[in-house]
Amino acid sequence: MMKYIRLFSILSLLTVFWLPAFSQQDSIPVTTIVEKVNKQVTDIPLEKVYLHFDKPYYAVGDTIWFKAYLTSIQNIPSELSKIVYVDILSSKDSIVESIKIPVMNGVAPGSIPISDASFKQGNYHIRAYTRWMLNFNSNYFFSKNLLVGNAINKDISTNITFNSTATDKNVKVNAQVLFKNEDNVPLSNRRVNWEVIVDYERISRGRGDTDAKGLLNIEFSSSKDVDLRSGQLVATVEIGKAKPVNVSFPLKTAVLQNDIQFFPEGGDLIADLPSEVAFKALRSDGLGVELKGTVVDAEGNSVAEISSQHLGMGKFLFTPGSNKTYFANVEFADGTKGTFKLPTVKAEGISVSVDNSDLTNLKFVIRANRSYLEKNYNSGFYIIGRNGGIVYYAAQSVLRNQEYSGSIPKKNFPTGIAQLSILSSSGNILSERIAFIKQADSLTMNLTSDLPKYTQRQKVQMKLNTSSAGEPSLGSFSVAVIDESKVPVNEDKETTILSSLLLSSDIEGYIEEPNYYFHDVNSKKLSDLDLLMLTQGYRRYTYNDVLTNKPPAISYLPEKSLAVSGMIRRKDGMPLTNGRLLLQIPERSFYKDGKTDDKGRFSFTDLAFQDSVEVVINARNNLNSENLMIMTDGEPFPQPDISASAPDEIINIDSALETYLQNSKLQNSSGFLLREVTIEGRAARAPSHADYGALTGLSMQADYLYKGDQLKGCNELIGCLTGSMGLTYVDRLLYLSRSYNTGNRLPIEIYANGLQVDVNYLMGIQVEGIESIEVFMNDGVSGINSRNRTNGVLVINMKEIKKTKVSAQDLADLFPPTNIMTFMPNGYSAERQFYVPKYSGPQTTLQSRDNRTTIYWNPYLLTDEKGDLTFEYFNSDGKGTFRVVVEGIDEDGHIGRSVYRYQVE
Repeated sequence: MMKYIRLFSILSLLTVFWLPAFSQQDSIPVTTIVEKVNKQVTDIPLEKVYLHFDKPYYAVGDTIWFKAYLTSIQNIPSELSKIVYVDILSSKDSIVESIKIPVMNGVAPGSIPISDASFKQGNYHIRAYTRWMLNFNSNYFFSKNLLVGNAINKDISTNITFNSTATDKNVKVNAQVLFKNEDNVPLSNRRVNWEVIVDYERISRGRGDTDAKGLLNIEFSSSKDVDLRSGQLVATVEIGKAKPVNVSFPLKTAVLQNDIQFFPEGGDLIADLPSEVAFKALRSDGLGVELKGTVVDAEGNSVAEISSQHLGMGKFLFTPGSNKTYFANVEFADGTKGTFKLPTVKAEGISVSVDNSDLTNLKFVIRANRSYLEKNYNSGFYIIGRNGGIVYYAAQSVLRNQEYSGSIPKKNFPTGIAQLSILSSSGNILSERIAFIKQADSLTMNLTSDLPKYTQRQKVQMKLNTSSAGEPSLGSFSVAVIDESKVPVNEDKETTILSSLLLSSDIEGYIEEPNYYFHDVNSKKLSDLDLLMLTQGYRRYTYNDVLTNKPPAISYLPEKSLAVSGMIRRKDGMPLTNGRLLLQIPERSFYKDGKTDDKGRFSFTDLAFQDSVEVVINARNNLNSENLMIMTDGEPFPQPDISASAPDEIINIDSALETYLQNSKLQNSSGFLLREVTIEGRAARAPSHADYGALTGLSMQADYLYKGDQLKGCNELIGCLTGSMGLTYVDRLLYLSRSYNTGNRLPIEIYANGLQVDVNYLMGIQVEGIESIEVFMNDGVSGINSRNRTNGVLVINMKEIKKTKVSAQDLADLFPPTNIMTFMPNGYSAERQFYVPKYSGPQTTLQSRDNRTTIYWNPYLLTDEKGDLTFEYFNSDGKGTFRVVVEGIDEDGHIGRSVYRYQVE
């Protein structure tokens, strides 16, 4: 009930102003705009998801512990959705793990084991969302880069640095690679073979020996037409064992180019109006780069000096002239220079500028140039201030002067992004500015320990007191305690409940170092935060559709529980109306009756089951049931996309996580880990082109060989061939990409199990049945290409089908009755409990050493009526600084984070 009271109080704070020269001739009263906007926001509220993790990165063998916080209007815990989806994607956009977790009171604890079967060392991307959120822009999903290292059975660690130079025709890259063995000792005087692969084509290769420090210099070059960012450097290192080690390095940062974007305050450069122009300089990997330079007009006259202030961002003030063009001549921190054009100057317009430096008031100035004033004299306009979609400030006036100024008490807005919009009388946005309002309405969290210092394995007792506006807060919290000597943390780069719910979830685009703006806040950080507001997109809420009573398209309703739905048809295709059916979950002895509607559809809701649970739908209790077919609905799935957090990817994981991986190795050394052992013997020969007489004369070794297990996740063979195997599909023909791009329009010849086939045949192949794919750049001495006027040969080798005796029962199993469906729908992820050891004293010689990195994790903390909660746990055997992080939210939507450190001696 409290959340609805608070929403009412939010709306009651709204003040509507009529500025001087208000006219009743405006086509839309400002109160109408306010009512319609607030009604849509409350009728169709948006949701946000934030995940609190136990630590910032992981290693293979760890478990990811997290708690999901699901909020709606003004961060009040959401009652809309009862299921949160959490996906882990690889750096190549493929899904590695996808789970569902049930939500209760706006929170949901979860965990994901990082098994060596599914994960290897690399960059992963974790995202979280609800089905209701699929109706809106996926840019607002929770998204975070997840770094995973590996210290288990690891033979080698590496570190690579790049330097590059470019001309008009080519790019030259120098890579310096450091190789170390499993004991962190440099691998000196070792032979290394390497090659550079781009779009599955080799563009360079070579070999060399590491020096006494384990370093190898690699140089290669390519045409400027080749996009090295999509390629990789593959090295094979001889480490003195029977089997050389292969390592690969993505080339996304091998050649970095700098760019700069300009963002005039209010949206446009307008002739004869003073304009504050923000800029953001970025490298091609998405990270900011510092710069300095000069803004000049077309004649070369200097109009402003510019210099970046924070992470490539900065701003400058100047007054653009009519019919003028402006350029920025800049020098970047890496020494490169460039000239960049500023946005086009508009001949007429109106713009809003904001001064957010005052602690109590948000000051704004609205300016129109003379040309715009003369053309729009006496026309009405509105100033609308919103936060989270809710209107907190509204004013209405008519245009009779070139300049209007005003201020809004910041107390009118809650903490977060305030969107100040200037609207025309018809509701079109003329100018807009966002500003971050920082209030004292966050949770006050006082975290204390029972002792100032501790010893190893000693019990720690912590107490948390929470309040808001001096009143105790009832809320849900999660705590993570880590050994900071083993898990070093960059506090600026952390994703926190504050940076996520107040910042990242409301603006488009990548934010570098999001937590920089929320800890140890000072005047510079507030200025840098305002720069961020000037350079980020904010288009979550619009006005035109609201004023024309056009609601957003809703395809998915909020999920209240797990559900199974579908349709029953007769074999003639007609739906079964009012049909009877039974849903069973045998493992839980659960039964539920149902009926189809007049369209043959059925739906079972209010279900709860875990993954890998068998569900049976039975429609036999109908007339002529043997002629019925049951079909279940699939689940919607958002497009895999890692762009939101891709700039956070790290190439040198071994060095970035060196401290953590050393401890991970110690943790796993006490277990029974088996290294890979190569058994020499006669292996079954895999099918290949050599098995078929029609392919005699081809080279014994294909130019490119792809094993069947490399096709996992491939749904359509043609798409995989063209997307990753150096082939191009045009006009229902396949070509070698390299030849096609140089003008050779002869298609590749295709064989499947030794038979000549066409592209249409490939469309019917089941990918799971492919043993291997071989690509030959030429036909050798086979004469295949000359006979068929083709270029190259593509060979599909299918897996051998073993003949087995089929019984009558086996045949029956192949054709089960269609009126019964047995399947395993996606259920809730299995709930796991974080292990908390209990110690009665110091370590003994018989006990193994406690090298835990996450000392304590608890997502179930609840404050009492006094705003208090307590928790306790035991330290590990580590010494140094231990870091306690508590995050959470109260029932009124106040969010908070507290970080506490103590020493273990």
